[in-house]
Order: sequence, then C-alpha cells, then structure tokens
Amino acid sequence: MFKHILVPIDLSERNARALRAALALARQSRARVTLLHVIQSVENIPLGELRDFYRELARASTRKLERVAKRFLAGRVAVRTELTIGEPAREIVRLAAKRRADLAVMGSHRVRAGRPATGWGTTSYKVGIFCRCPILLVK
Repeated sequence: MFKHILVPIDLSERNARALRAALALARQSRARVTLLHVIQSVENIPLGELRDFYRELARASTRKLERVAKRFLAGRVAVRTELTIGEPAREIVRLAAKRRADLAVMGSHRVRAGRPATGWGTTSYKVGIFCRCPILLVK
C-alpha cells in the first residue's frame, strides 16, 4: 500500500501517537520511513549570523532523532533521519516531494469546536493544504 512514509516531528512528547501510528503503518505496509525534524529559522536574520546557534540545535536534534529511529529499527522498519532549517510547513512539503513520500503522518493539535479558525495557521493545516501526498493527522 505505502512504500515511503514521511514522519515530520517536533521532537516533543506530542508526537508519541503519530509515531506509533507511523510505525504500525510502516510495519503493515513494509514501507520505509523518513523521520524529519525542521529547526524553525529565525525570521529576518541571515542563517550565517546564527551559525553556532543552529549548529548546537542541530546536534541536539540529531541525537533525539536517532533515539526515535531506534524504535523503528527495533520494529524492523527501514528508517532514515533528516534534519533541516527553515519554515516547518514549507520544508515538510518540499521534502515530501523531493523524497517522493506517498504518505505523511504527523501529529495535529486539537481544534476547539467553537473556534475552528484557530487551527488554520498550524503547520499540520498548511502541510495538509500544500502537500501532494496524502496526510494522516493523528490527534
């Protein structure tokens, strides 16, 4: 069914359900998985000016991504990790196309029934609108 599943994560505990769902789907489909973390860039400041700051964030993020990847390896799922710097929704959509993912699994914040418009600015909403592949939002 699925051959390549992209799993964008922010490295917080909020990703636990999405990671469990992605692992189950990958095992069932015998799909490979790409775990992606996007370090949010600081607007209006050139990347070069914050090079040391981003380097340290990248080191810490890489260690966390590798710990998550071990769960997939333990479940006998082929997994790779990717780390990039930029605007999260844009980078997720870009990488999904570049890596030819046929499904993206990601967590989503709950939206209040009385205030549905508050969810329109979220990363998951933006990815859902612009990504070419299907998106599974896990709440």
